[in-house]
Amino acid sequence: MKLLSVNLGRPKAVPYTDQRDGVTGIDKQPVDGPVRVAAPGAKGTGASGLAGDAVCETRHHGGDDQAVYAVAREDLDAWERTLGRTLTNGMFGENLTTEGIDVSGALIGERWAVGPEVVLEVTSGRIPCRTFQGHLGEKGWVKRFTERGAPGAYFRVIRPGEIRAGDAVRIVHRPEHEVTVALQFRAVTTERALLPRLLAAGGALHPEALAMARTYVEKYGEGPTV
Repeated sequence: MKLLSVNLGRPKAVPYTDQRDGVTGIDKQPVDGPVRVAAPGAKGTGASGLAGDAVCETRHHGGDDQAVYAVAREDLDAWERTLGRTLTNGMFGENLTTEGIDVSGALIGERWAVGPEVVLEVTSGRIPCRTFQGHLGEKGWVKRFTERGAPGAYFRVIRPGEIRAGDAVRIVHRPEHEVTVALQFRAVTTERALLPRLLAAGGALHPEALAMARTYVEKYGEGPTV
């Protein structure tokens, strides 16, 4: 299990973003050499956890609980076969393109040691947006991406440090619950009846998803959880 690439984005003006200044950092490219990773600060003020990486729309992206975004190369390969086009590392706006890891199958609260220094903790799956669809240029992309249910994972930074392409990735902690990124994604997008199951992940869950699950339970009770 390793990093195939570390990908950074620069601000770019585009016609398909809702960001107030019309710019986005979603077009991320692999970089050589080490990249510093650290907690960027609270959502709304903090941006990317990777030095030199742009997160332009901080209302919905970035911050401590979405500091780093990872996508499995295997998922990009599957989409290449579906779309009939090449998808380079970073094409989904991911900071980390991995090999040998089921990223969407990771547990909320699972911790990864990346290289000799950095430790990351899984918080949630990525919710597709208009900017993502515009960047890919695929009709109905938000719906198609959502239906596949393999969103990749957001992380918070537990221990800062430097990472680079080729670094080994080790899973150093797996929680006792069974709440995966894929389950969390389905619960907050297409299958709201699954929301009560997210509570098992506790405080490791992205705060917005945790609040959504608690609100659902308060309104509807536990309901069917299978």
